[in-house]
Amino acid sequence: MVTKWNDEYWLLLMQLYLRKPMGTKPLYSRGMVDLALELHLSPQYLYRKMMQLRRLDTPRIERLWNTYANNPHELSKGVKLLRKMQGFNNAATFYEGVEVNESFETEFKPLPECDQLTPMMLVIILDLYFHLTPNTMVEDTPEIKSLAKMMGIRTSLIIEVMDIFQVLDPCLRRTDMPDSCLAVPCKQVWQRFGNDDPTRLAAYAAQLHEYFR
Repeated sequence: MVTKWNDEYWLLLMQLYLRKPMGTKPLYSRGMVDLALELHLSPQYLYRKMMQLRRLDTPRIERLWNTYANNPHELSKGVKLLRKMQGFNNAATFYEGVEVNESFETEFKPLPECDQLTPMMLVIILDLYFHLTPNTMVEDTPEIKSLAKMMGIRTSLIIEVMDIFQVLDPCLRRTDMPDSCLAVPCKQVWQRFGNDDPTRLAAYAAQLHEYFR
């Protein structure tokens, strides 16, 4: 992927790094994802840049640390000034030369069919699906209650998604698709992960949990 990095972004990344608890933030933490969406740069790319920031890889980064690490007020002023720049109010100018990774962006944006869910939330639900049996895919199951609380959604919404996954699951041989607007996005997530190595799904879902912490 061709990415246009602007050195002024170091201020935004440093502010995130210094946020308590100070240090390198998890790949899919909310702060990392929000900044990635703002800059149209993938979380993976920003994570690598944050590792550079931690290691003081260049003289420029060393100067940034010397100037801002112990002066959060000046850092905040610099970040506010950067966000007031014309580019932040003009997407066409600000993102000129940036290849937008739509697959990354759509992963964290609300579904057109249901604004309470995002594709990455469906991934997390699918991971839980593979840890339950059909008779435990009910609202009073502790794991479902816990996941609903973590994501801030109704347990019934998780059950609706799992009902669709049960139809998509070839092991269950069910044919009656629920009358749900979520059938298409659930099928898309199933096609990505449903027949793949479950450890790959589990590892990705575990990283995505960081977004809600």
